[in-house]
Amino acid sequence: MSGRLGAVTHGKPPEDYEKQLKRLQERLYELQIAYRRQKRSAVVVLEGWDAAGKGGLIKRMTAELDPRFFEVIPISAPDPREKREHYLTRFWRGFPEDGDWSIFDRSWYGRVLVERIEGFATKAEWSRAYDEINQLETMLLADGVRMIKIFLHISEEKQHERLVDRLQEPWKRWKVTDEDFRNIARRTEYLEAYEEMFERTDKKEAPWCIIGGDHKKYARIHGLSMIADHLARGVDVTPPQIDPALHKLAEKTLGRTVKPR
Repeated sequence: MSGRLGAVTHGKPPEDYEKQLKRLQERLYELQIAYRRQKRSAVVVLEGWDAAGKGGLIKRMTAELDPRFFEVIPISAPDPREKREHYLTRFWRGFPEDGDWSIFDRSWYGRVLVERIEGFATKAEWSRAYDEINQLETMLLADGVRMIKIFLHISEEKQHERLVDRLQEPWKRWKVTDEDFRNIARRTEYLEAYEEMFERTDKKEAPWCIIGGDHKKYARIHGLSMIADHLARGVDVTPPQIDPALHKLAEKTLGRTVKPR
């Protein structure tokens, strides 16, 4: 396998996984508050193979976030109304307000992936979608939205292993559909589509970050680190100071000294 996916390494789970995870979750919470206070917004896109660990990464990313200021948007096949609209319309509805984050579990890239492979879009439609997607993201970036795109890559052997595990686990069987096995049968076509997607839509301000996901704990730490580092660039993350008037009012109302930490 050549291209970017051929160069992906699958690191080992860190020995201090829980410690690193806690530190990253705290950092993401601090970033979320900084974004909220500064009325910044962010979009995190997650793509990757079936069973690559997107859900697990999202779960760890959002565990310590304030639920009022982010939304996880799972993307599945469009409904009848959405099929009548331009394919990008439904994604616009999920873009964040000022101060919020939107986390997409799959995204508009379906146009050049599953819709391309399964024939839901014509070659002319998915071919021009690269320019349409780049224009969409350029508009978001111009409006000050911070964006990062994560791709979780796993080996074919590991993917098969995880699908078997899901089928054997009663409370995970619901995740498996016949679509998973259709996709497996067309892995070579998906590899080609992924590589073209990276080549034509990677940009400095909205990069594709490819993570080897054969080891879940490694992928989670690596993914959260990449997300935090990208969202932190150029953002003031110093703790907010107490407003002097509010400080005075608090001490007067409570009848006690309030000493900021």
